[in-house]
Amino acid sequence: MGAVSPVPFVDASFVNKVEEQIIKPTIRGLAEEKINYIGFIFIGLMNVGGEPKVIEYNCRMGDPETEAVVPRIQNDFLALMQATASQNLDKIEFKIDPRTATTVVMVSGGYPGTFEKGYEIKNLDQAGDTIVFHAGTKMNGKDVVTNGGRVLALTSLGNSIEDALEKSYAAAHHINYDYAYYRKDTGQDLISLVK
Repeated sequence: MGAVSPVPFVDASFVNKVEEQIIKPTIRGLAEEKINYIGFIFIGLMNVGGEPKVIEYNCRMGDPETEAVVPRIQNDFLALMQATASQNLDKIEFKIDPRTATTVVMVSGGYPGTFEKGYEIKNLDQAGDTIVFHAGTKMNGKDVVTNGGRVLALTSLGNSIEDALEKSYAAAHHINYDYAYYRKDTGQDLISLVK
């Protein structure tokens, strides 16, 4: 239903714990199993009392994490994927936008349970300085209509979590369709960590 990148509790100490306790053992495990893995590994983590805990491994990122992370990548994304495939990723300087990205997901009323489709989405042109990612949408003639549970992901960049959220929520306020719903507490737990 939402995401924030970066999260304020990830400092150098936390990153070191992730590398030593999770990433390096994962790479060792792949080598021990003789798995020549070339690609993307998403490691879903939780911060439990300052310690990283693995929730999941995946060969891709999910929504809405992707919509909050990828807009911060300043490199040509295709070049990163090509370098990965050719095993030349170490030759690329990875560049990341230092600003915060927030994603607010607009869903169909009733999601994740039963919901109806086909409602016209209005005011997409009023998203302002926000990237609108379409998930559960389709064209019906000239209209964009709902076609799934997760309908849109609204991602904004800002100099703080609050700044980025203000833009994402402004876009969510302007864009509308029948039975639209989105959480209004995205990032609030993280804002309290920075104050």
